[in-house]
Amino acid sequence: MIERYSLPDMAAIFTDEARMQRWVEVEVTVLEALASVGIASSDHAAACRVHAPTVDSAFVREVAERERVTDHDVAAFVDVLQQKVGMPHGAWLHHGLTSTDVVDTAQCWALRDAADLLIEAQSDLIEALIELARAHRDTPMIGRTHGIHAEPTTFGAKVALWALQLDRDRQRMMEARANIAVCKLSGAVGTYSNITPDVEAHVADYLGLIPVPATQVIARDRHAEYLWACASTATTLESIAVELRHLQRTEVGEVREGFKSGQKGSSAMPHKRNPIAAETITGLSRVVRSHLTVGLQDVALWHERDISHSSAERIVLPDASLATHYMLRRMVRLIAGLEVDTEKMRVNLELLNGVVFSQSVLLKLVEAGATRDDAYRIVQDAASKAMAESRSFRSVLEQNSSLGLTSAQLDEAFDMKRVLRYASRAVEALDHLK
Repeated sequence: MIERYSLPDMAAIFTDEARMQRWVEVEVTVLEALASVGIASSDHAAACRVHAPTVDSAFVREVAERERVTDHDVAAFVDVLQQKVGMPHGAWLHHGLTSTDVVDTAQCWALRDAADLLIEAQSDLIEALIELARAHRDTPMIGRTHGIHAEPTTFGAKVALWALQLDRDRQRMMEARANIAVCKLSGAVGTYSNITPDVEAHVADYLGLIPVPATQVIARDRHAEYLWACASTATTLESIAVELRHLQRTEVGEVREGFKSGQKGSSAMPHKRNPIAAETITGLSRVVRSHLTVGLQDVALWHERDISHSSAERIVLPDASLATHYMLRRMVRLIAGLEVDTEKMRVNLELLNGVVFSQSVLLKLVEAGATRDDAYRIVQDAASKAMAESRSFRSVLEQNSSLGLTSAQLDEAFDMKRVLRYASRAVEALDHLK
């Protein structure tokens, strides 16, 4: 992921230095486990722990230089690590392991930590949405279907539904975290031929991971599930962003992204104030969803192992994590700074002179004895006339001598409080979220 969309805490997980530092920790911890079961000398394990290097850019360069000889990144890493630790102790590093033992365990460790950051960001956004929903619990606005005015709703209900959907994404991420926080240290085809299950269990416990049966590689449905959790979150963020973009259109004008002092909306047109955060989030969601396709394709590997997944994962796992994290944090800022124009919501709600109560009038006519089709045609004709002539829908109805509804019945049909009396249920549903 390019630096523009990489936040420091998530980016730190996926640097070459961080990746190889995890490899070092896996290698040394395995040796300590071997010593604990009497396979390796405790002196060797202690020496490797003491002399294990802190991975820096120089270490990464040395591995890259060695890889030009080995044409194998983990083999190059082990060579450099053994040289740094020194002999004879270093000779015991990578004992009984295959490269994927180290790579997959370290990668799942990294993804677990990435999931923690994503869950934290999801929680922060949910909190911001809850605050906004409760603030506008009773703020009426027009609901739209197919982009056309439908019936009244509240802005609070709209925002509450976003929060509830994002909470479901958080649950998905938590499940993905549980399924990715695993390790395997079972050797070349996963049969523990040269390493014992108790060594794997020791390392897993130390790293806070769960040992799982595997071939030479950990099954990639786990990684695909993680990418699905990212893609689902990204899609929820896009649905919020698209709605905010529509509501910010000049013709609608019901919300506006925050605009800081000195900001420019356009290099050419000084009047412009564009929904740039929402548009950025919309674009990045496309990237994250594309990575899910790769993750699903990585599940089917040859026999006990091939590396067709490896090159793809070097791109899609960090990029999906970074982009999803950036989107969540960007949306938190967007929601925190969102300007809600309640007056424009009122104006838009009244734009069609009351025809948004057409269903209520229809039902009153049915309750008064009309057939549904007859009632529908009467209301449809009155609504069309009101819109065509820019007249009050109620006044058009009242001029229809055959309508057969009393003033009290019309009052009830046009009662905004009655229409919205249950709209706050979505906001109330937020009470169980944390």
